[in-house]
Amino acid sequence: MKTLNLLSGGAAQGLVGQLQARFQAQSGCAVNGTFGAVGMMKDKLLGGAPCDVLILTQALITQLTASGEVLAGSARPLGTVKTGVAVKSGEAIPQVDTPEALKAALLAATGIYFPDPVKATAGIHFMKVMQTLGIDKSVASRLRPFPNGATAMHEMSQASEKGLIGCTQVTEILYTPGVNLVADLPKVFELATVYTAAVCMKSAEPELAADLINLLISDEAAELRRSGGFE
Repeated sequence: MKTLNLLSGGAAQGLVGQLQARFQAQSGCAVNGTFGAVGMMKDKLLGGAPCDVLILTQALITQLTASGEVLAGSARPLGTVKTGVAVKSGEAIPQVDTPEALKAALLAATGIYFPDPVKATAGIHFMKVMQTLGIDKSVASRLRPFPNGATAMHEMSQASEKGLIGCTQVTEILYTPGVNLVADLPKVFELATVYTAAVCMKSAEPELAADLINLLISDEAAELRRSGGFE
């Protein structure tokens, strides 16, 4: 059986996971997905990792198309993903709808779970939010960064502590059992990221790669995208 290699930001992990079996049944081709912070996935691609399909931010796909790593004309947007706040399932829902409320919730948290503040889109942004709120130093001992948002949310769901809070892209929150989406970040801190899928220039199966992308953006997958946090 043929296999497509996919490098993707964590925001699309749930969507791809729910469509893998359908794609295999339709095409006879399996999908080997690697998911993580978009910066890390870009580094893997440039480091020579096998790749047929790439799902990253629109900005990175544009950059990699210009540098010849992505097949020109193959890019297709999956949708826009916002960044939100999460708590463990069953815990009290804090107010986070204003900067002041978000600041109070973060200061009250026993631990703050979020993605890599250097390589991950949401992690970079959330660190800037904490700096803007002036609390990055006071909560430093309670920060729990992980390589990507999916891992951060999974680890938070498994933690035994009470009063934890997390921040990452809403797709990673909605696809993780054991955590609940509280709300998007306050409007002033909104981060809305367009994720785009494209065929890698070095793909050995460009037609199958395009078929997978077509399934991801198809009308039949629209409800999966919407319920999973893509707008």
